[in-house]
Amino acid sequence: MRAVGIVLVLVVLATSVATFAQRLRVPAPSLLVLVGLAVAMVPGVPALHVPPQAIALVVLPPLLYSSAEELSLRDLRTVWRPVTILSFGLVFASAAAVGFVAVAVAGLPPAMAFVLGAVLSSTDPVAVTALGRRLALPGRVQVLVQAESLFNDATSLVLFKVAVGVAVAVGGTVDLPAAGGELLLLGGGGSLVGAAVAGLVWLIRRRTADPVLETVIALVTPYAAYVLAESAHTSGVTSVVVAGVLLGRSGHRLTDARIRLQLHAVSAVVVFLLESVVFGIVGLQLPALVRDLPAGTGWWPLQALALAAVLIAVRVLWTLPLTRGVKPSRGRLSWRVAGVVTWAGTRGVMPLAAALSIPLLTADGNRIPGRPLVLVLTTAVVVLTLVVQGLTLAAVVHRSGLALEPEHTAREEDDARAALNRAALDHVDHLAALEVMPDTAIDRVRRGLAARLDRTPETPDGTTADAAYRQLRREVITVQNARLHRLYEEHLISDTTLRRLQRDLDLEQAGLGRV
Repeated sequence: MRAVGIVLVLVVLATSVATFAQRLRVPAPSLLVLVGLAVAMVPGVPALHVPPQAIALVVLPPLLYSSAEELSLRDLRTVWRPVTILSFGLVFASAAAVGFVAVAVAGLPPAMAFVLGAVLSSTDPVAVTALGRRLALPGRVQVLVQAESLFNDATSLVLFKVAVGVAVAVGGTVDLPAAGGELLLLGGGGSLVGAAVAGLVWLIRRRTADPVLETVIALVTPYAAYVLAESAHTSGVTSVVVAGVLLGRSGHRLTDARIRLQLHAVSAVVVFLLESVVFGIVGLQLPALVRDLPAGTGWWPLQALALAAVLIAVRVLWTLPLTRGVKPSRGRLSWRVAGVVTWAGTRGVMPLAAALSIPLLTADGNRIPGRPLVLVLTTAVVVLTLVVQGLTLAAVVHRSGLALEPEHTAREEDDARAALNRAALDHVDHLAALEVMPDTAIDRVRRGLAARLDRTPETPDGTTADAAYRQLRREVITVQNARLHRLYEEHLISDTTLRRLQRDLDLEQAGLGRV
């Protein structure tokens, strides 16, 4: 009951924080972490102990699925090489660097130092998506950061399992062939399960037209993908990501406008509630974990700073050579791209959940040395990246010159709208030549489209409830939808413009009523 009360308080605080963050133009996740820290330090507030299974099973699947749905598959195809290198090479390099520094600076046993390295080796997709949602980054840069955070889970999870196995076992050793096989099982198996779930959901949704059933299916899909993959001893996170990417690109073909609008509204509410809880938990956890530290570990703030600095340095060194693939037109290395990609790669709730799942005892029944310090350092690094990098990310992007200017986005949208209206006019002219629609309906639709092209207010005459008019408007919107997605596939518009114009068309079609 106490946990339920804390969650409700977090939701109420999150609503206030989100409003405050919009006025200050700062990311809400960073403020939520600070609010969580402040609440946890209030005298009398009970310590919050969150089971890692609760985070992994209840919170992560829908947030990961929502992030994966937003991923541009078109842009992902252009940066798959850098994403692959970062998802494997950077994870290994970060784990090794953090492990060595943790031994030297924090005095952790080598086994636990590399457990800490595995925990902090990968960026967090929930945090990356939440922080990057408000930035106007170029498509390739945004997809590189987001895709890396979504696909590096299998690598870091294998590292974590291997490191924990060594820390728990008495005289444990690393079996590299077995670790490689486990990596293939987690990543490949999770991908297969996710693709199978996406295929099954696609078949079901193609035959469903009920808004309630569609909403239930959309909410259940990420949990089904996660649970099935974990039951098959593969990566549940990878399964959810693959399912989200595949279904996110086919959503406009699976449902009509009315259902898409409803799903978008429900998804926005669910994501807001879960993000509110998850970022608040990050802030609430740190003071409670610090109280459990043994004597002689008072240098943990400086140790956390050192680890965060190491992660940033390693990330810069790895991302700089890859900037050629992100900005190929320039043909040279770009410190600006490397800086933005590095600063946008934050840690979040997934490392925290992994750290909390570290066993308490070794195989011979003794307490694992250094576990409390690992928990504190993990949470401290997560808080540092969410607060420091989160609050300064917009400034870094602005100083880099990579941010898309509002005028650029507005001009792209205007050009795309004009292309859609011209395609619609061509279709109306074709129907007029065939004489298959009443002239009154043809003239009314033609005048409306011409007014949009001339950017003059529409002055409709008659009633829009006329059956022929509504039928023709639906045909025109279908043509515009097809043209919109051709513009996207031809790289003439960005993913952001696609989503905005798709929503406008959906609103217009929903306003015509049901067929």
